[in-house]
Amino acid sequence: MSEAIVSVFSDHVCQLGEGPSYDPATDTLYWFDIVNGQLLEKAVAGGALKIHELGQMASAIAIIDEQRQLIATETGLHVRDVVTGKLTLHTPIEADNPLTRSNDSRVHPCGALWTGTMGKKEEKGAGSIYWFFKGELRRLFSDITVSNSICFSGDGALAYYTDTSTGLLMRVACDPATGLPAGEPDVFVDHRSSKGYVDGSVVDRDGVLWNAVWGGKVVKAYAPDGTLLRSVAMPVTQPSCPAFVGKNADRLAVTSAWSGKDEKQRQLDPQAGMTFLLDIPVNGRFEPRVLIA
Repeated sequence: MSEAIVSVFSDHVCQLGEGPSYDPATDTLYWFDIVNGQLLEKAVAGGALKIHELGQMASAIAIIDEQRQLIATETGLHVRDVVTGKLTLHTPIEADNPLTRSNDSRVHPCGALWTGTMGKKEEKGAGSIYWFFKGELRRLFSDITVSNSICFSGDGALAYYTDTSTGLLMRVACDPATGLPAGEPDVFVDHRSSKGYVDGSVVDRDGVLWNAVWGGKVVKAYAPDGTLLRSVAMPVTQPSCPAFVGKNADRLAVTSAWSGKDEKQRQLDPQAGMTFLLDIPVNGRFEPRVLIA
């Protein structure tokens, strides 16, 4: 198996880098520094980094069309004008609860969005995972401490998610037409005896799930049956979330964080918070567009 070549995509240091999403139309990677309320933007082919101040915690972005994006924030789902950067609240989510914020989110192949919340101080059971589709919002799972690893099989028949605090990566059958669960969740990967915590994930065209292991210094790849295929060593302790990038979706971008580290720990982890590219044989796919109405 070929070695992965890991390089720095952006040396901008995020306290809590998360939520990478690639727009193939513009060859642009977007990601967030959640706790500092920043949206970051950089072309994969190169160019200057753009930092957008959002004025609130935000964690995920999806494409609506060429002019609009949907952003998950601590108050709900906002439509963002690509040209002006203006945010307009579309669907409030826990907007009346100052203790929670948005976290991991991803678009199902049908255009539905699964979006998670969590306590700003990781309060036990304070978060939930929601389904949003064409203006309708439903709570799917509650009593979630840290919502993560939301992703889907390419045919839309399977969804994955985790409450990071449990160490269990879950899988549930889905209705491909709506993105709603069509059964009871079961355990896909039991990570409790392994180093680190299950963080963000994506699923490629072959059904392989790529997971960033927070505190584990690796990205792991799991076969559709949950078998560990490989572990890719990362130069940071806390990789947080991957995304497929490039014109063929054949590379991985991975965000990271220094959050939770004291000064001495940060000195031992000097690239913590940077964003990386993994040149690795991967049969990736682009994120679907989200349907808001």
